Amino acid sequence: MKKSLIAEFLGTYIMVFAGTGAMTIGALMGEPGHTGIAITFGFVIVALIYSFAHISGAHFNPAVSIAFWVMGEFEKYKVIPYIAAQVLGAILASYSLYFLLLEDISSMQQAAYLGATLPHGSEFQAFGFEFILTFILMLVISASAVHGKAIKDFAGIAIGFTVGLEAMFAGPITGASMNPARSIGPAIVSGNLENLWIYIIATIFGAVLAAIVFVKLIKCQHSDECEA
Repeated sequence: MKKSLIAEFLGTYIMVFAGTGAMTIGALMGEPGHTGIAITFGFVIVALIYSFAHISGAHFNPAVSIAFWVMGEFEKYKVIPYIAAQVLGAILASYSLYFLLLEDISSMQQAAYLGATLPHGSEFQAFGFEFILTFILMLVISASAVHGKAIKDFAGIAIGFTVGLEAMFAGPITGASMNPARSIGPAIVSGNLENLWIYIIATIFGAVLAAIVFVKLIKCQHSDECEA
């Protein structure tokens, strides 16, 4: 399990460092822009899944770890250690960005709060978007990586493209977190904790609902069901 936890820590660190790094540098220097940020998140997820899936399952997301446990694909005793590794990786990634870019930052607001996910509109709107976005993401993860007839070699591409797509259209509204750890890291380091609860609760609820829908309506329980 030690190697799995290291993989989850490193994977989440790299994801947050690259993704929120693109947001922070974009706020400070004008590039890579919204499209570049979405592509960065999508590409880094693809790279990390193919790098670490065979070691830890490549969750990098507490909501995903909880959802996998709910659907019976992940042992209960691993959930808390996985979440701890993911959150720690995210926090250290945000601290790394802060210290590396400190000479360019005059205020956290100027640095987009280190890539923190912040609602553009109401809390209700942000909660709804994050719930649905995470539901979609978890459904894609389940269908591409768990289903009996899935072509699992392409799961990384399907999942990474989904993250990039959702970040592309929903990023301006909520930041398109879909991941409690991704939101916790920059929120803690930047000190902007006001709306963090949305990005923890909505994403977990969305992922768990997707897990239930997948198990009840989509998953193959027996080989003959996969023929249908």
